[in-house]
Amino acid sequence: MYAILDIETTGGQFNEEGITEIAIYKYDGHEIVDQFISLVNPEKPIQPFVVKLTGINNEMLKGAPKFFEIAKRIIEITNGCIFVAHNVSFDYRVLRTEFRRLGYDYNSRNLCTVELSQKLMPEQPSHSLGKLVRALGIPMADRHRATGDALATVKLFKMLLDKDVEKIILNELIKSEVEKGIAPKLRDIMESMPSKTGVYYIYNPNGKLIYIGKSRNIRKRINQHFTGTDKKSLKIQAEAFTVTYEETGSELIALLKESEEIKINKPIYNRAQRKSLFNLALSVEPDEKGYLNLKIQKTDGRRKEITSFSSLSEAKNAMYRITAHYKLCQKLTGLYITKKECFQYKIKECDGACIGAISVEEYNARVQEFINKNSFENQNMIIVDKGRKISEKSVVLIENGVYKGFAFFDLNYQINNPEVLKNIITPMQNNRDVKNILQSHIRKSKFLKIINF
Repeated sequence: MYAILDIETTGGQFNEEGITEIAIYKYDGHEIVDQFISLVNPEKPIQPFVVKLTGINNEMLKGAPKFFEIAKRIIEITNGCIFVAHNVSFDYRVLRTEFRRLGYDYNSRNLCTVELSQKLMPEQPSHSLGKLVRALGIPMADRHRATGDALATVKLFKMLLDKDVEKIILNELIKSEVEKGIAPKLRDIMESMPSKTGVYYIYNPNGKLIYIGKSRNIRKRINQHFTGTDKKSLKIQAEAFTVTYEETGSELIALLKESEEIKINKPIYNRAQRKSLFNLALSVEPDEKGYLNLKIQKTDGRRKEITSFSSLSEAKNAMYRITAHYKLCQKLTGLYITKKECFQYKIKECDGACIGAISVEEYNARVQEFINKNSFENQNMIIVDKGRKISEKSVVLIENGVYKGFAFFDLNYQINNPEVLKNIITPMQNNRDVKNILQSHIRKSKFLKIINF
């Protein structure tokens, strides 16, 4: 749980500032679950330059509560949370100073969105809140007021969580839970999971990530881990301390995140998935008559691959669909082994490439149509899919045939500008696995739409 906040002050000398406004949003990593917003009577005058900057003046604060009147509510809403702010050292120092004046020692683990954005978005020219949210297309109202700045920080933090493939942020949260030392029961963990699409992360009592998985129903999948009797499930049950999750809405992004994060974090029980998932590839070779033959073969990196498959049954099923859709010959796609014409020709479902009844040019044009549609080479495209909620969409960016990454965007965000889209993209590795995940997804037409550019 995170307490994301912003504080406005009177200005003045170090450690002599008074709080004039505070906004706190309690955020569970997915949505805001509580909030507290209040003007505060600092019992001292506001510096003129601060009045000009924030619009808060001394008159506005006469009837506002004093800090001691809201201190209990601040402790309640931030209790057990990681303290998050943009330039956290300032807000945390000011809040601790106010509590110290009341004789209370306020302590919390904190995260700074300035430092996180510098690490996770190093390409940004400025990491000030105003310039950063503008570059990321995040709408912002009431700049230099606690509510506006805190809400913008929530939206920024949400984006940083998306970009954090190394789980720097989540690890802080897990450390905090480990320090408390009370592990929820497996049943409680399972019941706290959503029945939604996303990626989940299982941690042991030392805060070490031991397993990453994806599912269209996270709760159901976690239940399978916690009730399974196979060797891996029993090990996970013995070691699981806590589970976190990230909703993706899109199954495609869940697959891409799972593949990338397993390779980066190398959890102990994902050993098999650290390697390439796709051992069979579809390539094309001309036969002695010049007809292009599609062939399923083991991947070896030497042949030019059109697409790949994780199993022989998947490959054959895809080949049957491809052969039917593009009116190809089952003999020339390796589905029907014979020295004569294929069976489909006998029942008039093949136009006779197997016996030279149609020209090489006509047949090869169909094969080439399939290759063009299923190869990313030199293509620029955006795959638009559903997001984590109704007001959101997800995008996957492919530039010049190279997978660049994915992003979620609110329908109110200003992402008409391609540069803003590139700013919000979570950069990802372009490897054989992700290429084939994308090709498989496009082949099965599960996406909402593709925009070519």
